Amino acid sequence: MLRVISLGANSSEMERQVDRKQAATARFDGVAEELVEISHWMYHNPEIAFEEVNTSRRLVEFLTAQGFEVEYPSFGLDTAFAARAGTEGPEVVICAEYDALPEVGHACGHNIIATAALGAGVALKDLATELGFRVRVQGTPAEEAYGGKVDLINNGAFEGATLSMMIHPSPSDVVDPAFLGVAHIDVEFYGKESHAAFAPQLGVNALDAAVQAYVNISTLRQAMYPTDKVHGVIEYGGGAPNVIPAYTKMAWYVRAGTKARLEELYEKVVACFAAAATATGCRYEVTQRGHTYVDLISDPLMVELYQNNSTALGRPLERGADRDPGAAGSTDMGNVSHEVPSIHPMLGIDCDPWVNHQKEFAAATILPPGDKAVRDGALAMAHTVIDIAAGNRWNELRPIQK
Repeated sequence: MLRVISLGANSSEMERQVDRKQAATARFDGVAEELVEISHWMYHNPEIAFEEVNTSRRLVEFLTAQGFEVEYPSFGLDTAFAARAGTEGPEVVICAEYDALPEVGHACGHNIIATAALGAGVALKDLATELGFRVRVQGTPAEEAYGGKVDLINNGAFEGATLSMMIHPSPSDVVDPAFLGVAHIDVEFYGKESHAAFAPQLGVNALDAAVQAYVNISTLRQAMYPTDKVHGVIEYGGGAPNVIPAYTKMAWYVRAGTKARLEELYEKVVACFAAAATATGCRYEVTQRGHTYVDLISDPLMVELYQNNSTALGRPLERGADRDPGAAGSTDMGNVSHEVPSIHPMLGIDCDPWVNHQKEFAAATILPPGDKAVRDGALAMAHTVIDIAAGNRWNELRPIQK
């Protein structure tokens, strides 16, 4: 015999919460087909950092049609946008990334990220007034190359925001992944040309400087932490074999697990360049490309709620602590997480053995598991915001230390 236990007010509130999540799900379902179409369109029409003109316009058209108040361009960036709903209360910022990579297109799955953000915004829009919060879908250009979110931070996009979130496709499901800080470095060596056979003694070989710099950094690796990553390429090594190269250029990424460690490692890498210049008699210049990205800090309350909501949707997630901390990339969402409580869950798209930044991964983003990640990510984000707002749990979010 079934026993019915009355839980009084708590039971009523739980029922209202279920109703709200069902309403959010219904709103998403009403646009789900269109979001999948947009995701697939983005895959076939990739645009790289700060050139996302057609993509940002397509996303803005969708949000405008859904009744958002859209500012476009926004916060000083031509391809950024801000789509708002709700009139008062804490502000929730859902980040949409949409730049592609050169040559391999949407091999980081930003087509899934963008459409999941749009879907979460639509799911929350009609509940914002009832639950007393504001929601903003924030378009964030140039994550892959320059750090558009850092420009947005500097231009005030996250001032006064209460929390921020986004999802990211991946080979596996992780609710609180580790992300490393990264600095993007260009280094140039200047020497003197001469005939490589007739008078090599009159030249100063800039290619030797580049090669020595590479060797120096390879030597440095034995003194690195597992979460330190330094990798680079020679972008220009000379024009002809019989001419001593007077100019070479290299591009490097320097990554580390914390902001403090990144600063320390950066200085060691620059010392490798200086030593190579000294050894070869060259002059060198180091410039930074774009902004430094810092490590990601996941908010504990948001992690817990997102994990519970994702599990309820049929997608249980691993914890980052159970994984290799050295197997991590970098994102400018890390910078956002130092400004406002944030999460950045990774959602698997059944792409094994392919991983992010491979063409095969890009192709997997428009297969059924990729489309499912749009739905699961959008609804888990929306349901997490509903839990926080309905329970008035804003004050439980992690305090930001400045």
